[in-house]
This record gives sequence, C-alpha cells and structure tokens, in this order.
Amino acid sequence: MDIYEHFVQYYETDQMGIVHHSNFIRWMEEARVYFLDRMGFGYDWMEAEGIISPVVEVSCQYKQMVHFHGCVQIKVKIRTYNGVRLCLDYEMIEKESQKLCAAASSTHCFIDKKGKILMLQKACPELDEKFKDACVRGS
Repeated sequence: MDIYEHFVQYYETDQMGIVHHSNFIRWMEEARVYFLDRMGFGYDWMEAEGIISPVVEVSCQYKQMVHFHGCVQIKVKIRTYNGVRLCLDYEMIEKESQKLCAAASSTHCFIDKKGKILMLQKACPELDEKFKDACVRGS
C-alpha cells in the first residue's frame, strides 16, 4: 500500500499553530488523487474518458491535533465498490509519533459529462476490474 505524505503548511493552521479541521478534507482529496494515479487511473485519465467522480458523502473523526511543520501520512483503501459507488477509508497518522490523527471516509459516484450515472462495468471495464481487484486485496 502506498502512503501519501502531506507536510503541514503555515496557512493551514490557526494562531496556535494547530491545523484547522477543514484541511483534513483537502488532504483526503490529495491522497485520493495520489491513490488513483498509482492505480493508473487518475482523475485526468478518467475525465479524458468522460468519467467524472464527484464526492457524495464525506466523514471525518478527529483524534489528535496536528501542528505546523508536522508531516501526516495518509493511507487510503477501498472499503466498498459496487460499480456505481466507491467508498474509500483514510487513516491520517502523524509521522513522527505514529499516532492516529483522523479516521475518515468518502463516497463517490461515477457520472458522465451530462450528469448521468455510469455503471463502470459497462462504461470502463478496465477501471471496474481494477477497483474490484483492489477491494479483494484490501488496498
């Protein structure tokens, strides 16, 4: 499993040097883009194929504060995939202490450029197989 690393920037923090909670959602997107790129089916590839994957739900449980100059390692894995919806889980771990900072999830659907729901098995069988394989492997 590939691990995405994010180095906390000053602008992501408040006056006390603590990361604002909204940034965790941005980091999830960074890690998701990295995860899909590593699978060989990044957002740029999907969109060129006419596949758009909007977020339909997001959840984040904050466990520990993260501070400026810290590094957060983000593990992404597929929780479920049914051909129409993809649910991803994220573990955000402070690199130095290896403590869990946040546990999160996001759910995505697949649509075409007109907003019509796509079934990936028909629209893009190779991506469908890749997601199914990743579910079986637990990555």
